[in-house]
Amino acid sequence: MRRLGATSGVNQLYAALAAAWDESHRVYHGTSHLVDCLEQLDGAPGEGADRRVVEAALWFHDAVYNPHATGNETRSAAWASRGLAGVGVPAPTGAEVARLVLLTRHTAPPTDVAGHLACDVDLSILGRGPDRFAEFERRIRAEYAWVPEDTYRAVRADILEGFLRRSPLFLTAHFRRKYEAAARKNLEIAITGLRSPSREVPEA
Repeated sequence: MRRLGATSGVNQLYAALAAAWDESHRVYHGTSHLVDCLEQLDGAPGEGADRRVVEAALWFHDAVYNPHATGNETRSAAWASRGLAGVGVPAPTGAEVARLVLLTRHTAPPTDVAGHLACDVDLSILGRGPDRFAEFERRIRAEYAWVPEDTYRAVRADILEGFLRRSPLFLTAHFRRKYEAAARKNLEIAITGLRSPSREVPEA
């Protein structure tokens, strides 16, 4: 945050963010996801984006996460604006961080290089190895354990199909080379499984 112009209170802001990411209900969207995102960013070329702003956006992008609620990204973006202003980051920079946080709703592909990089980092899990992707899907299901199985399968399949319809899925050359083919295969397999009739596990 200091690289963005923060002048005071940075340690307290990081502590608050770390506590939020470590909440017990986060099975996938927890600290390990944040760390993975930051590592993916470190391994990616800049693509012309301000990496300092993208990094800050990743810290905030799931800072508010309640699977029972909608608008998590909106509240995360509001925290970014408020929190960065509170530590002295200039308002235009805070607004850009908040804008990138909102893009991680993934409702539509972004059109700018910073948005491309932030969204590709967040979606990079889709292109990991089959076991890693399957674990990701299990963790997402665990976060929505309260949703009835048939409802979850239908909604989740719709979400994954939305990603599969994107061409390309990844918007930066780096992530497209690294993950596009594997992501499409993972998504196709997951969608097929979700669209198949569920089988009840017999009781012991």
